Amino acid sequence: MQRILFASILATMAMAALPQPALANPGSPLCLPGAYSGVDCMDAGPAAYISRMERLGIVFPYQAFQAGKADSQLAQLPYAYAEITADQGRIFASLEAAIAGKPVARYIQPGFAYVSYVDVQVIDGKKYYMIAPGEWMKAGDLAANAVYSQFMGFTFTATPSRPFGWILQAIETRRTPGTGAPFSGVSFNRFDQIEVFETQEADGLSWYLVGPDMWIESSEAALVFPRTEAPNGVDNGRWIEIDLDQQTVSAYDNGQMVYATLTSTGVPGFWTRPGLFQIFEKTETTPMSGAFEADASDYYYLEDVPWTMYFDEARALHGAYWHTKFGYEQSHGCVNLSAGDSRWLFDWAQMGDWVYVWDASGETPEDPSLYGSGGA
Repeated sequence: MQRILFASILATMAMAALPQPALANPGSPLCLPGAYSGVDCMDAGPAAYISRMERLGIVFPYQAFQAGKADSQLAQLPYAYAEITADQGRIFASLEAAIAGKPVARYIQPGFAYVSYVDVQVIDGKKYYMIAPGEWMKAGDLAANAVYSQFMGFTFTATPSRPFGWILQAIETRRTPGTGAPFSGVSFNRFDQIEVFETQEADGLSWYLVGPDMWIESSEAALVFPRTEAPNGVDNGRWIEIDLDQQTVSAYDNGQMVYATLTSTGVPGFWTRPGLFQIFEKTETTPMSGAFEADASDYYYLEDVPWTMYFDEARALHGAYWHTKFGYEQSHGCVNLSAGDSRWLFDWAQMGDWVYVWDASGETPEDPSLYGSGGA
């Protein structure tokens, strides 16, 4: 998905509004770094560089983006999860039946399926999992190694003054914009936090300045563009904003940003629908299952989906323990969040809060006839 272009417009407007330095007489001495006065010295050399960085918001010694972190304990889920690896997940009505392998009480049909379990018994060296009181599965039908993401976003006490976000994959920054520009020697890893101080176009791509002489191509990061005004229709200063182009989520209270993080929304064909909605149901845990293809080849079965808030038919914000691809489209229309992010938003949100879904790229269709009820 193409990264949105209005970041460049915002940066250009901001730069145009900044005061430009006055030039001293050509014979004047160079300004000392960081001591430019604009009257008795020339703003050139190191002083010019430092002055330019300061006008962009980069002050030396340079400090990385600072924001609050939510309580990491919110990322702990009360369940353990296992993926069903057999063609059909066999469920037995007792531990004895599971040991014997019969009778089978019911099956979970083939597809993308996860169960939660509350107990494990080892009998004669073999493991058996209790997925609910009176329901057991054999270890041979499960892969009990589901590890969900511990990633969490930021908390804020005031709306940030510039775009910010997260690196999506390990990269090395470049000293100037452009695919052929020299590398800077400074690298970032996935989920590292960045601020965007300037945007430029080069080689048909948008490039972000994320630090002194550190440029990245826009598709290498997912950004949040802070708002100073509520979206049209939001009448109480509280809303959750879902940016489909950037795959980010932010929350506002009294018109001020209070939280921001990465998400995974609907893949093409199962888009998350743009529009303004309201949360109409909250549930701490819920099962989700369904299929959209005629042959049910995309069937999914997910037990104990955590911290779910429905806002558009079956489309909901909720925790996703079955993948860690936040920052990329991944769902059947729901707004997937890490466990900790979903818990933070669930605790903060109220019934009736606004949910604003938008896509500045224009790639997500708005024709209601293209949308079903949605899914996980």
